[in-house]
Amino acid sequence: MGFMNKQVFRCGFSLLLAFGLAFGLTFGSIPPANALTQQQKLVSEVWRIVNRSYLDETFNHQNWTEVRQKAFKSPLGNDQEAYKVIQNMLKSLDDPFTRFLDPEQYRSLQVNTSGELTGVGLQIALNPQTGILEVITPIEGSPAEKAGLRPRDRILQIEGTSTANLTLDEAAARMRGQAGTVVTLLIGREGEADKEIILVRDRIELNPVVADVRLSPQGTPIGYIRLTQFNANAPMELAHAIHILKQKSAAAYILDLRNNPGGLLQAGIEVARQWLDEGTIVYTVNRQGIQGDFEAYGQALTEAPLVILVNQGTASASEILAGALQDNGRAQLVGETTFGKGLIQSLFELSDGSGLAVTIAKYETPNHRDINKLGIKPDIVIPQEPISGEQIGTAADGQYQAAMELLSKDLLVAGS
Repeated sequence: MGFMNKQVFRCGFSLLLAFGLAFGLTFGSIPPANALTQQQKLVSEVWRIVNRSYLDETFNHQNWTEVRQKAFKSPLGNDQEAYKVIQNMLKSLDDPFTRFLDPEQYRSLQVNTSGELTGVGLQIALNPQTGILEVITPIEGSPAEKAGLRPRDRILQIEGTSTANLTLDEAAARMRGQAGTVVTLLIGREGEADKEIILVRDRIELNPVVADVRLSPQGTPIGYIRLTQFNANAPMELAHAIHILKQKSAAAYILDLRNNPGGLLQAGIEVARQWLDEGTIVYTVNRQGIQGDFEAYGQALTEAPLVILVNQGTASASEILAGALQDNGRAQLVGETTFGKGLIQSLFELSDGSGLAVTIAKYETPNHRDINKLGIKPDIVIPQEPISGEQIGTAADGQYQAAMELLSKDLLVAGS
């Protein structure tokens, strides 16, 4: 997801939220501000935010002023007409991550990042190259995971409706619903025939951290931590897990970021600080080429050896964390090349209670790697056939076994 959350991003996001709200221009064909209807004011509000903050200063190689003038020629008799005009205006940017959320969608997104939701348990995205709706990852223990959905699965239809013309939030809204209700998806998977999957919606628990102590082949305690998403609870829960594992004499750690679709940028930064004493965590680059940076400071919670597990479902804030620890030499990465979402969206609350997600920057790893659409390549590449949730972190999990073997060797060398 990769959103900056205004409640938790204390190091600059609150400033980003102010962009565009005090920036306005008037043009001859547009009525003065005091003559605008509420719907026209909303369209103008969205236009100003994008005009001020959007990453691509060419606005997809078009005259953004003309886009505004065209929008005001459309009928804006009610909120729904205004919403449609806004969606068409944003669609011209050809950026699936810059999108409008009606009041219900905006409230739902706020709930999701807070740590709870009801639905099928899918993290989804529009593929920026094909525009096709894809699964980033199913949430552990969710109806989607139990049905066998995988990262990169294509969601072709929801309840018989093609997803080709749906926005990301429209698709998500169609899959959400009361626990116990049913939704049918048509799924496309490479090398297989399209198939219908019937899912029963349920309440999804979003405890982001699972942790326990495992024994290496030599009997050394290894702390295994699985981090499933970067919601508001993630930094606190991870710090607690490290504290407990240290009490249990963990000599090294495996941090499992597989199928972690990201979440709040600030949560990813705070988690990185728990593993680093110092060093750059991530650079952000806006459309003026201005670089911001986030640094580690203070003492890491542990200096013990660390291996991070990644795969195609490791995205956004997960990639920030993996890239930061890899470039700083703090961890080795094992698994598969990550998803490759290197764009940052800022979430703006609009005057009528709706919301606007805008791509305002891209991020680079400490070594200035731009990973958007490329992903992060692990130090040790280990492909893996799909396994069930119950098999994660077991003998059937080849990537986990490779991480355990790598740490065992590192501990033997350190002890010799």
